[in-house]
Amino acid sequence: MVTGQRGRPRSFDRDAALDKAVLAFWERGYEATSIADLTRSLGIGAPSLYAAFGDKRTLFDEAVAAYGRRYGDFAAAALAEEPTARDAVRRVLVEAAEIYADPAHPPGCMVISAAANTTDDGVAASLRERRGATLRLFESRIRADVAGGLLPADTDAEELARYVGAVLQGMSQQSCDGATREQLRAIAVRALMAWPE
Repeated sequence: MVTGQRGRPRSFDRDAALDKAVLAFWERGYEATSIADLTRSLGIGAPSLYAAFGDKRTLFDEAVAAYGRRYGDFAAAALAEEPTARDAVRRVLVEAAEIYADPAHPPGCMVISAAANTTDDGVAASLRERRGATLRLFESRIRADVAGGLLPADTDAEELARYVGAVLQGMSQQSCDGATREQLRAIAVRALMAWPE
């Protein structure tokens, strides 16, 4: 009897398959992306998909994390690297215009669009928490600028952070509706006109 044999090695690149899953969920959302859609997109059978990634929800969570690393972490980087909250927000909005309208992948933001039509409370809550975490980053940076005298003392940091979040969500939807990179950049410029002086 042969013992200690390992299973047959996977005949696919897991990272490449995860990238394809990101695009599938980004394009269709969580609810509308079926296992059949995923196996077709990834080029593997259902047993291989389950063996590599677990169930659909587990794969979706991993795809959202991969999306964040590859496409979505630009806001956190800008907030950490720019000298003021205003500079950071300007950079975030300009980069959002580039990413949301890039024809190399589906339009908009996966974390925003994937939540639009889901009836799965767990998925909706997870995506809402991700968006909330981004708002808290904006709010924290704005509060720091208020404390440092870079923004007026009466600036409502939470309100201003929610405004930025609403602009980003609107830009995401506009890109899904066909807005061009230039049109999204114009929205970014217009949005910054409301920044407190």
